Amino acid sequence: MITKSIKHILAASLLCCGIGAAFTACTDTWDDHYQGAQQGAHEGTLWQALKGNSNFSNFASVLEATGYDKSLASSQVFTVFAPTNDQLSADQAKALIDSYNSQKSTVDDDDNTVIKEFVRNHIALYNFSVSPSTNDTLVMMNGKYAPLSGTAVAGSPIVESPVNGLYSNGLLYTVGSQVAYGPNVFEYLRKDADLDSVASFLYSSRFYRREFQADESVAGGIENGRTVYLDSVFRQVNELFGSNFLYARLSAEDSTYWVLAPTNEVWKQLIDEYQQYFVYDDKVEDHDSVAYTNSRLAIMQGTIFSRTQNSDNALRDSAMSTLAELSSFREAYWGAPFLRYYQYGDGLYSTHKPLQPGGVLYGTTNVECSNGTVMKTSQWNINPLNTFNRLVMINANGRGAIKELSKVYNKDRKDYDETVEAVPVSILSGTPYYGKLLGGNRLMEFRPGNDTTSVTFNIRNVLSNMGYDIYVVTPPAKAVDSMATKIQCLPTKLTCWMYYNKQDGTKDSTLLISGKETTPDIIDYIKVYDDFKFPCASYGLTEETPQVYIKISTNTVSERDLLRNRYTRTMYISSVLLVPHGTSWTDEENFYITPHGDGETYYLSKCNPTNPEEEQ
Repeated sequence: MITKSIKHILAASLLCCGIGAAFTACTDTWDDHYQGAQQGAHEGTLWQALKGNSNFSNFASVLEATGYDKSLASSQVFTVFAPTNDQLSADQAKALIDSYNSQKSTVDDDDNTVIKEFVRNHIALYNFSVSPSTNDTLVMMNGKYAPLSGTAVAGSPIVESPVNGLYSNGLLYTVGSQVAYGPNVFEYLRKDADLDSVASFLYSSRFYRREFQADESVAGGIENGRTVYLDSVFRQVNELFGSNFLYARLSAEDSTYWVLAPTNEVWKQLIDEYQQYFVYDDKVEDHDSVAYTNSRLAIMQGTIFSRTQNSDNALRDSAMSTLAELSSFREAYWGAPFLRYYQYGDGLYSTHKPLQPGGVLYGTTNVECSNGTVMKTSQWNINPLNTFNRLVMINANGRGAIKELSKVYNKDRKDYDETVEAVPVSILSGTPYYGKLLGGNRLMEFRPGNDTTSVTFNIRNVLSNMGYDIYVVTPPAKAVDSMATKIQCLPTKLTCWMYYNKQDGTKDSTLLISGKETTPDIIDYIKVYDDFKFPCASYGLTEETPQVYIKISTNTVSERDLLRNRYTRTMYISSVLLVPHGTSWTDEENFYITPHGDGETYYLSKCNPTNPEEEQ
């Protein structure tokens, strides 16, 4: 029904009235509008005025074909900006009607281009009178903001005409040209043949759909146990605009965005490269669909910039996409404050100024839209290390990090008893170890209760066929206990196994390292594997039981080692790190994280105090 769509626009228009003085048409009183048009008062409705004037016959034919003749003959109040036959020919009107009819069986009015871009682009709710001093902004029925002066609306001249003026249900103006429709950034993507690939993804029916709005609909009672609605309200929604995906309402007319859009050729090159990183095993539900979505999100996430967060001055140095975390949240979200993902210009893996050669926004072809700018690009300056190919950190004391501890079978209870005690501890403030850990100063102490100590950690969000350098971070006993004895400070030996799924969903494993000795008195970043590649991804999955996990054990520490005070089976672990291959390394003094190429290098001292405390 036309009235249902009008209710949406009416609600939006009422909301606009509260935005502020910039939209003075809304803040004017009804009487001001009414009195300003009294001099041109006419009998009859807007539809009668249009239908009865042969100069508007082409415009009227489009209104009638689309059902808006009924709206303009109703008691609802509108302002209509009508093009005459000189501005809308019979052939043009016929083409609009044909296009409307071809679309109406597949899309609703909100998405029918004839309704949205032509009919509603010439009509506004309420009376909007003009005078020589008018300087307003009104909201058209399609949600577009249109500047209104005493002589023009959205750049289309208002022509003096005997029919202009007030009718029983609103105001009529004759315009000297069709009111130009300015697409927003979301709409423009579908209009540009160079951007077909981006548009086909964002407009895919799996994300972009019409949804029933029960809370906005009018319920009429219960029949056969189901609510019957007298007036059903639907809304076009796009799941990709949510916070889990792009975090940007690209169709919102009250927002302003810059959208970096790769051309079809660039899109194909990126998909060809990125698909290998999003291979999911056969047991993942809808694994082909998940691979399709995530490989394309890998391109689009980090390409949208809200102008609210990015001023002209700020963009000279840095660009923060809608997914970038503020500095105060980076450590909690990514694991370290220096990990500036989805931010360009001063990020760890992006040091080129956004608008300078090599920058992500350099060399684009810009198209101005009603709510921002589409920045077409045939060159891609976004490093995956700055977006989806991220460091994976498993904090040992994090929620859900521990999958299981070593166990022994209890014959009496016919169950398993854990043989390891996992104790949360913290790095002592004021010591040289404090502040030297990625992810904060908390860690876990794993105390043995049997002949071995083992802990298994869950790992989430790994990419397939993407190399990772794997580290286990082991602080010393003195970092958490200033009274630790020499026995407590002995090293241990670590054995690590990685478990993961094969393509058919069955489990496989790889021995990463066996009998690797930890170093007393330092926070050690122990590399247990170089360039490990998972055959299947878990990136983006919500897993109650993660398919990827790592087991760390002291099974090579023998009883003889313990009796001779050579090693201990107690483990101190703060985290397990999966760092993109080639971006990190260690030496005797430091653990490094650095990008491929010319980005900054971040150092974490391995922290070997020059005067360790004596045995207590």
